[in-house]
Amino acid sequence: MASNTPEMLRLIDSISRDRNVEKETLFTDIEQALVSAARKHFNALETDEFTAELDRLTGVIRVFREQEEIPLDELGRIPAQTAKQVMIQRFREDERASIYEEFSQRVGELVTGMAQRYEGGALVVQVGRAEGFMPRSEQIPGEQHQPGERVRCMILDVRDAGSQVKIVLSRAHEDFIRRMFEVEVPEVAERIIEVKAMAREPGHRTKLAVSSIDSKVDAVGACVGVRGSRIKNIVDELGGEKIDIVRWNESSQILIQNSLKPAEVIEISLCFQLSRATVVVAEDQLSLAIGKRGQNVRLAARLTKWDVDILTPVEFTKSLDAMQETLKLVPNVTEESIDRLAALGVISVFDVEEVGAPYLLETLEVDEETAQTMIASSVERGKQITVEQAREKEEAERRKQEEAAAAVSQPGETQAADILGQAMAPISSKPEEEEAAATKTVEPTDASAPQADTPDPQIDASQPVTDDDSGETAGDAPQVEAQTPSAQAQTPEAELAAEPPEPVEPAESSQSEQAPADDTQDAEPQEDLAEASAAAMDEKPQ
Repeated sequence: MASNTPEMLRLIDSISRDRNVEKETLFTDIEQALVSAARKHFNALETDEFTAELDRLTGVIRVFREQEEIPLDELGRIPAQTAKQVMIQRFREDERASIYEEFSQRVGELVTGMAQRYEGGALVVQVGRAEGFMPRSEQIPGEQHQPGERVRCMILDVRDAGSQVKIVLSRAHEDFIRRMFEVEVPEVAERIIEVKAMAREPGHRTKLAVSSIDSKVDAVGACVGVRGSRIKNIVDELGGEKIDIVRWNESSQILIQNSLKPAEVIEISLCFQLSRATVVVAEDQLSLAIGKRGQNVRLAARLTKWDVDILTPVEFTKSLDAMQETLKLVPNVTEESIDRLAALGVISVFDVEEVGAPYLLETLEVDEETAQTMIASSVERGKQITVEQAREKEEAERRKQEEAAAAVSQPGETQAADILGQAMAPISSKPEEEEAAATKTVEPTDASAPQADTPDPQIDASQPVTDDDSGETAGDAPQVEAQTPSAQAQTPEAELAAEPPEPVEPAESSQSEQAPADDTQDAEPQEDLAEASAAAMDEKPQ
C-alpha cells in the first residue's frame, strides 16, 4: 500500500481540481470508506470502535480498532469492494454539493452552453461541468437548437433534487433581455442607464422603459447604438424578436403615451380608483395603437401597470353622453358632480357601477340614497347599452356575411374589381371609345372617298371647259371628266400631308389608275387636264 501512496495523492489532487472539491473533503471520504470496510470485515455494529488515518503528506493509511492497528492486507476482497463503493458515493455527493453551491450563487447570471439533446420537450444544455435543462415554457416559441449548437441563456433557478442538482435555464424570461442589455450596452452595466420597467412576449415583441441619471447621456439613443448596432446584436440573438425602447417618465400619462408609440394619442383619462387609463386615439390610429391581436396595448398595460382602454373620439363622447344622460335624471346630482366624475376618470355608466357607493359618497359628497340611486340607474343603463352593442354586432356580422355572399355570386372580373377597389366598366369601355375616336379622325383623310359636296377652290366646275384643238365646249360628259380630276387633285394633297413624296408622282399614279371613259377622246386634252389639276394643287393654300 505504501508503494501506491504517491499515485493516490496525485489522483486525489486531480479529482479535487476537476470536480472543484476540497482535498480535505476527499481525504475524509477515504477515511470513512476504510472504516466501513473494517466494520464489514469484522461484522461489527458499532462504528466508534474503528478509526482510520490518512497522512496528507505521505499518503500512508492506517486503520485501528480500539487503539490496535489492523493490517490492510487482512481486510480481503469484500471489504475492499465496500470501501470502493463508499468512496464513489461520497465523491459524487461532494461533487453534487459543490455544483449546487457554485450555481446557486450564479442565479440570474448570463451563461453560454452547448446544446446536447431534447428530453420530453426540455433542452439539455452543457454549462461548464454541469448539465442544465431548459423547460419548454422557458424556451422562445418556434426556436429549435441542434446538438453542438452554442446557446446563450440565463440561470433561472437551482434545485437540489436529492440524487442530482437541477439547473433551470431560460431564454424567455424578462431578465434575460435585461442581462443582454448589460452585455451589449456598457451604460446599462455601469448603472448610468437604468431599465425601469419591461414587458415581454417571447418570440414576438418586448417593450422596455429606460432612464438616465446623467443628463448628457440619451437613454434611448445609447441603447439603440450607432445605426442600431447595439440593438441589432440583441435582436439577432433573440431570433428577430422586436424590441421597443421607450423613455421613462414619472408621469403616468406621459409614460402611457410613450408606451403606445408609434400611435399618436389625443387624450388620456386616468381613474386611480380602478387603475384604469382611457386612451383616445384617432380612427386611423386605432389599429396601430391596439397592435396585432392586441399585442401593443397589452404590452403597454403590463409596462405601465395600468389597465389601458383604447377608444376613438366618437366612442369616448358617446360613453360620456350616456353617463351624463343617466345621472342627470337622478335627484341631487348636478352638472358639476358629473364633470367631477369625468375628471376623475369615471367616463361611463360601467365605471360608475364599478367604483361603488363608498367612492361616490367620498368624492361627490352625496347621501347614501343618492349614491345607491346613481348606481342602480347606471346598472339599468348598462344593460341597455350591452343589448344595443350586441344588436349592432349581430347587424355588422350579418352585413358582412351578405357582402361575402354577394361577392361570391359576382362574376370573376367584378369580384376582382371589388377586391382591388377598382371599377371594371370604364376600363372595358375605354378601348371602344379610343377606337371610335380614331375612326372619326381618319374619316376626313380617306383618299378613296371623293369629296363631291365640297367644290375645289381653284377649279370651278360650273365654268365650261374648252378644247384647244376642236374649240368645242364640253357638255355633260366633259364636265364629269373635269370634276373627276378635281377630286383626284385632292387625293394627292391628302397624301402629301401624310407622306413627304413629290407631288407629281401621286398625280400621275392617280391619273394612270383612272382610265378615261371616252375612248375617242384624244390624249392631248387629257394631258391638259392633268396639268391643270397639278397646277391647282400647287396653287392651293396650305
